[in-house]
Amino acid sequence: MLKHKFFTFLSLFTLFGFSQEKITISGVISDAKNNETLIGVSVYIPELKAGTYTNEYGFYSLTIPKGSYEIKTDYLGYGNTSEKIDFYQNIKKNFSLTESSTELAEVVVFENAYKTKIKKPEMSVTKLSINTIKQMPVLLGEVDVIKSLLFIPGVTNAGEGQSGFNVRGGGADQNLVLLDEATLYSTSHLFGLFSVFNPDAIKDLSLYKGGIPARFGGRASSVLDIYQKDGNSKKFSMNGGIGLISSRLLAEGPIVKDKSSFIIAGRGSYAHLFLKLSDNKNIAYFYDLNTKINYKVNENNNLYVSGYFGRDIFSLSDALSNTYGNSTLNLRWNHLFTDKLFSNLSLIYSDYYYGLDLNFIGFNWESGIKNYNIKYDFKYYISDKMKMNFGTNLTYFDLNPGTINPLDENSAINFKQLEKKYALETGWFAEMEQTLSEKLNFSYGIRLSTFNRLGNSTVNYYANDQAVVYNEDLKIYEKGTPTSTKYFGKNKSIADYVNFEPRATIAYEIDENTSVKASYNRMTQYMQLVSNTASPTPLDVWTPSDNYIKPQLADQIAIGYFKNFSKGDYSLEVESYYKKIKNRIDYIDGADLIANEAIEQIILNGRMRSYGLEVLVRKNSGNFNGWVAYTLSRSEQQTPGRTPTEIGINNGDWYRSAYDKTHNLAVTGSYKLDTKWTFGANFTLQSGQPVTFPSGKYIFQGVTVPSYNSRNEDRLPAYHRLDISATLTPKRKEKHKYEREWVFGIYNVYSRYNAASISFRQNDETGRNEAVRLSIFGIVPSVSYNFKF
Repeated sequence: MLKHKFFTFLSLFTLFGFSQEKITISGVISDAKNNETLIGVSVYIPELKAGTYTNEYGFYSLTIPKGSYEIKTDYLGYGNTSEKIDFYQNIKKNFSLTESSTELAEVVVFENAYKTKIKKPEMSVTKLSINTIKQMPVLLGEVDVIKSLLFIPGVTNAGEGQSGFNVRGGGADQNLVLLDEATLYSTSHLFGLFSVFNPDAIKDLSLYKGGIPARFGGRASSVLDIYQKDGNSKKFSMNGGIGLISSRLLAEGPIVKDKSSFIIAGRGSYAHLFLKLSDNKNIAYFYDLNTKINYKVNENNNLYVSGYFGRDIFSLSDALSNTYGNSTLNLRWNHLFTDKLFSNLSLIYSDYYYGLDLNFIGFNWESGIKNYNIKYDFKYYISDKMKMNFGTNLTYFDLNPGTINPLDENSAINFKQLEKKYALETGWFAEMEQTLSEKLNFSYGIRLSTFNRLGNSTVNYYANDQAVVYNEDLKIYEKGTPTSTKYFGKNKSIADYVNFEPRATIAYEIDENTSVKASYNRMTQYMQLVSNTASPTPLDVWTPSDNYIKPQLADQIAIGYFKNFSKGDYSLEVESYYKKIKNRIDYIDGADLIANEAIEQIILNGRMRSYGLEVLVRKNSGNFNGWVAYTLSRSEQQTPGRTPTEIGINNGDWYRSAYDKTHNLAVTGSYKLDTKWTFGANFTLQSGQPVTFPSGKYIFQGVTVPSYNSRNEDRLPAYHRLDISATLTPKRKEKHKYEREWVFGIYNVYSRYNAASISFRQNDETGRNEAVRLSIFGIVPSVSYNFKF
């Protein structure tokens, strides 16, 4: 019944498309140098004030009245094109764009790289070019996609050397991270020092903090959507880099010229090799592989196969070894039904694996999550004032909470498989982008999501349906005892949920350089990360929603003011948001998460809220460009008692979440001195991470026990850091077929020892209590060598 209503609603959209006879121009826009399709290129006809943007595969379609008009393109870092065309019948028109540079006294100036899109009904979205990311100073010379996001308003992380990222006060597990549409469950190498994304293989990056399109679902805070390059279909080329602790190499080229191409990119670290020179038996390194093949069957059909494989290996002498990482595979078919209707069918596999060998105990631990996803999306370009996206996806989850294997047949530890969990999530969506008037643009849509926790599992049942019980005498929460159990056979439904997720964004153009925008979106998150740390760890386990763990429901509203100055050379973006989340899981004191087969016995359902003001000022062109980002925000969590007599968590009061950063200032800039030298700098200043310090102590049976008051009522000291870099690009000699550059960097120039944590202990000599600060990095210089041929 719900499906029937949804598709009835969907069909009503198309009624808007009937109008007077018009013609359609459509095609693909690509890079003239390598045929790489370009995402988000603006295609417009000034005389008609009509335009559109290329989709994720470089395709565009524009329906206009018959006539003779000038058609223009505009894209970040590329030369604008303008061409007069007679439009009297449907035509296909492909554009090849060339990277734009204007030489003035040997200085390269790019035009309006990040000019704000005033008219487009899109907000809380950040798009960063790989060229911009590569200009930012980085730790140990390793270009890092995730760390570049930390200089965007509303984005933070749990601290130096921590994995994941936090968006508008949400947890790292509330971010949907996609690589070529495949979900990644871990975004970090070496426990957070580097991200899993090889910058050489990345084509496009978009972070949605709010106003999230209806085609995305499954997470409560944000969507990071990343696409890999397709590969150069004109000629073979290679590029790479050699750094202090890692190196990378990429090869791409045509399989059939202008028809099919490939790309393969690999990275690996080798710092552990230097440890062996000093007889240090500890090991810590990573490697990853990106690959993609595409084949243009004909004008209307394209095939893509892409994949990613990454692993981290860590060992501590002979005591333990640890291996973890992501694997993905995606088969896609693009089909053009008509010059107005574009489709993409994807078959996606994603796998996160975690393995731990505890040699000193004698067993191996394995856990992970696999998902199989079918997506079928359509883009219908109804007219010059309206376009529509609609589609469906189905995801099957196979979760392994833990497998214990004895390493020795004589071991006292027996094999044990924690009961696996299975689930099925489906989503149907429809979204419209519509020009309501010359100044008013509107995008709106709805997503219908369903979720089924499936059997081949045993379910516990508890008195009063409460897996966690409250001890009124001790004023504490304790694990409940099951009163009965029930086994659900394979694919039998244990619990099911249905949710409507409306989305809408409206943009009003005050003048050609100024607009105000507002957005609302609801998101539902059915998969929960079982972790009570501020930063996800490789050992953390995902679990599906069920009878006791409810899906998270997030509602977010945002309003914003956007303005371009001096023909787009400068831009200003100001946004304010409010977000609330129901059913955010919280943990009782003393919760044991590892190898827990009844996780519901330590979890309570609470709620979150976050709100803030974000300001972004950009200089978009010239020798010197960059931005200043400031965020003033608050992120809080509350888990009240379920009955009047229960105290809840933190006495039922709101308390700062682990992701709360009241103040967050980020400044980044680059300066091109001449054709050889480019300089970059980053500065960040933010409030310290919320923590819970002991408020006192008492002695029980000769043991000193700390006592605590409210959760997260304290903070670590403020965090701040300055990084600088210099890039030397020697002039290429005519006889040489390769390009090269040297990148010199200093991370944390003034060697600020920012606190990763503070612990308390008693000094053995004085007997006094003392606080001990743990810092990860001081000043870190680096040098790397990049090449291309």
